[in-house]
Amino acid sequence: MTVIILTTCPVGLRGLLTRWLLEISPGVFIGGPSARVREVLWGEVQAYAGHGRALLAYSTNNEQGFTFETFDHKWKPVDHEGMTLIQRPLAKGSDQPVRVKKGWSKASKRRRFGR
Repeated sequence: MTVIILTTCPVGLRGLLTRWLLEISPGVFIGGPSARVREVLWGEVQAYAGHGRALLAYSTNNEQGFTFETFDHKWKPVDHEGMTLIQRPLAKGSDQPVRVKKGWSKASKRRRFGR
């Protein structure tokens, strides 16, 4: 299984991907090409994405059952003891990741107050 997600990419790139994958939502492509075709498609995405962003996720034989690659994303995949995790971007002028602000939703209140 292969999933490619495009954000603000040229329309021609979307047309190129529809030759091999099914577009289930605008900018979201899914399919089951071989590893060789997947690598060629990812190379084309990187070459023609322009100022857009792209994410590739595909199934593989590891602990998670999948792996992913990014192109021009602020959040980067990092390997942590065999698990691929996403690293948030650092705050400007700091070595610490950007902290997510706590919201006022019911779910946020439950997490904060332990209910």
